[in-house]
Amino acid sequence: MAVSGVNAAAGTNNAASTTKTTGTNDKSASDAAAAASLDYNSFLKLLIAQMQNQDPTDPMDATEQIAQLATFSQVEQTIQTNAKLETLITGDALNAASNYIGQTITSADGKTTGIIESVRVYADTMVATTTDGKEVPITVGVTVGKPSTSGDGADTSA
Repeated sequence: MAVSGVNAAAGTNNAASTTKTTGTNDKSASDAAAAASLDYNSFLKLLIAQMQNQDPTDPMDATEQIAQLATFSQVEQTIQTNAKLETLITGDALNAASNYIGQTITSADGKTTGIIESVRVYADTMVATTTDGKEVPITVGVTVGKPSTSGDGADTSA
């Protein structure tokens, strides 16, 4: 009977972990923090089940319980820190995007050039749209600078 109570709580924890693992690619840090709180609640249920069903002649070591709780608390704090960092990075990306507006952009291959009219910010990149309607991902090799006053726009880089 004691084992079934622990196994039921452990089964709940495993199901939450499986759900969390399959959706990791799509989640933001705030979703991960929400999933962590679910896992934290599952951990507490498991801990309570362990305490209720432990053998009175051989009780669970209190220091082990506290160490488990402290470790899980550290993981939860790390996830919350990551959520706050994600917010800061998003704000920084939006600030950088606003600074690109009105600048001249040249694609890495040098085939697309224009004045940046707008910038879309994604989780992993930014895409600039020129006044001509051309889209240029802002990646390594792209040149962004002040608009030239002359019409030649010569670029000598290869």
